[in-house]
Amino acid sequence: MDANHIEQLIKAHLPEAEVSVSSPDNVHYTAQVTSERFAGLSRIAQHRLVHAALGDDLGDAIHALSLTTRLPDASRPENN
Repeated sequence: MDANHIEQLIKAHLPEAEVSVSSPDNVHYTAQVTSERFAGLSRIAQHRLVHAALGDDLGDAIHALSLTTRLPDASRPENN
């Protein structure tokens, strides 16, 4: 699975989000997701929203995902 496909999966689940995904080998991925839907959520809840978008691909086609979640205009990740 390529990084662009993962971006599309996340955007389909979180259409307002800004998403950037990269991968050196199409198995290990780094994703940055910025969304207003993260407001008031713990980091775990934010990650669960993104994981839900990936479904069964997470742990299968996506072997590893390093995920950073942010609120818009935030200078660093949301750490609730």
